[in-house]
Amino acid sequence: MQTPRLAGHALVEALIAQGVDTVFGVPGESYLAVLDGFHEHREQIRFIACRQEGGAAFMAEAQGKLSGRPGICFVTRGPGATNASIGLHTAFQDSTPMILFIGQVASDQRDREAFQEVDYRQMFGPGTLGFAKWVGEVHDADRLPEYVARAFHTALQGRPGPVVLVLPEDMLTALTSAPVLPFAQAAQAWPTPQALGQLRERLLAAERPLLLVGGGGWTPDSCAALQRFAEAWQFPVGCAFRFQDLFDNRHPLYAGDVGIGINPKLAQRVKDADLILAVGPRLGEMTTGGYTLLQAPQPRQTLVHIHAGAEELGRVYAADLLINASMACAAQALETLAAPSSVPWQAWTSAAQADYQGNLTAQPVSPLDMAEVVKSLGEICPEGTVFTNGAGNYSGWLHRFHQYPGLQHQGRTQLAPTSGAMGYGLPAAVAASLLQPHRWVVNIAGDGDFLMNGQEMATATGYGSRQLIVVVVDNGTYGTIRMHQEREYPGRVAGSDLFNPDFCLLAQAHGWVTCKVERTEDFANALRALMAAGRPGLIHLRLSSEVSTSRASLSEIREAALARRQTS
Repeated sequence: MQTPRLAGHALVEALIAQGVDTVFGVPGESYLAVLDGFHEHREQIRFIACRQEGGAAFMAEAQGKLSGRPGICFVTRGPGATNASIGLHTAFQDSTPMILFIGQVASDQRDREAFQEVDYRQMFGPGTLGFAKWVGEVHDADRLPEYVARAFHTALQGRPGPVVLVLPEDMLTALTSAPVLPFAQAAQAWPTPQALGQLRERLLAAERPLLLVGGGGWTPDSCAALQRFAEAWQFPVGCAFRFQDLFDNRHPLYAGDVGIGINPKLAQRVKDADLILAVGPRLGEMTTGGYTLLQAPQPRQTLVHIHAGAEELGRVYAADLLINASMACAAQALETLAAPSSVPWQAWTSAAQADYQGNLTAQPVSPLDMAEVVKSLGEICPEGTVFTNGAGNYSGWLHRFHQYPGLQHQGRTQLAPTSGAMGYGLPAAVAASLLQPHRWVVNIAGDGDFLMNGQEMATATGYGSRQLIVVVVDNGTYGTIRMHQEREYPGRVAGSDLFNPDFCLLAQAHGWVTCKVERTEDFANALRALMAAGRPGLIHLRLSSEVSTSRASLSEIREAALARRQTS
């Protein structure tokens, strides 16, 4: 047994034993004993104090993506927990390991609607779709290490995801001699030989296959194995919505991203495929085009679905072959499948790559061309730069025109919410810059998206971020909503206009260097100047509200909608 110490200190020791050296949060009086533990062990672990719990939870979610281990977030009860719920939901939908620790009222005050009291098992429990894999509340200080170990195992095993641990205030101030438990390693599931044999038979019978990759739990080794598997069989490879960095976008087998703003030719190719081998994605609404590219519940294509979570298999799609396997193992097992000396789909694969290359070209736009902005970022920023974004039409240019290296080359380089959460990009970028200060980080944010968590610029400044650039795409509107309004109710606009500050002055108040760009030819030099400054920088791009998507202007969307109405 260890020397008795506060349970709050024991919790910090348990985190250190799990390899955690950084946690994110907003301090609260409900877990003062834990904060004291961070002070006690300040040489081994740091607490990054954020400016709002939503930003803190997004930072922890980004930490989970970057490390493959659970990102850690601490918030106080009531308002702190409700603010943090957006990051919890994002981690759930993105299959990101994460643990949210919530301070709670003292045990003798429970069930009286005490100050800021919430029943988190009811609020976040597994029966509430989309928040957490497990919610635990620790009432006995001696069991605290047990709960922490279980939280790590649960977050990592099967389909990775978020866990909530609730910490009553009086429990944290109790003394405990409980020992810290060992480092948690996720149990791995391998495909059975029988399943692999059935898969090979289906592959050999195919004429137009497509390999679709996504989901959580990937490692550099498994991504490298996936690439070798694709090369041996010469499959065209698509990446699920916002999982573009799982396969090298510069590879001759890459076919593009299957998500919002999909290349129309790739969308048709998914429909025309006779076999979809889905390795890792849960095949949600965004990746399936609203369950139309693969019709639910019975796709026209032969569907082989490999997923880490057994509960996901067959939940939406009645696949022809279901394989439960961890992503760390699945691709390595696939690599063992003996490929034929030649395949009948070589022309199909070459055409998919040609379609992808064609999609990298767009009609020039004046005076500020977002396609050229994104391409300049790719050319100027070093290999391995982390790109982040939140939600909004502006992200379509990044998805379409930036080429992400595979995870096996540089680690995660894309941090973006499949949940469609606005405000994610800046906190994720701040987290990346603090966790991996040797790398450059670029956040592309819409004007609406940026101000949802713009206050986290103070976190970046306060904790010493340096190699961090934010590009604010300002067209004075909630662009995605305005697009939908014009498509469904052309000319009838309400609630989507924005009234913005001077973003450069706002960033300068936080000690950042800034530049305003209104012409394409000025962007590259502005970026280089900010990168040389030695502190965070912000580039304010000012565009017309006409700039709506990477494929159509606002006027074109409105005119098409009016034409449909006239012919209906």
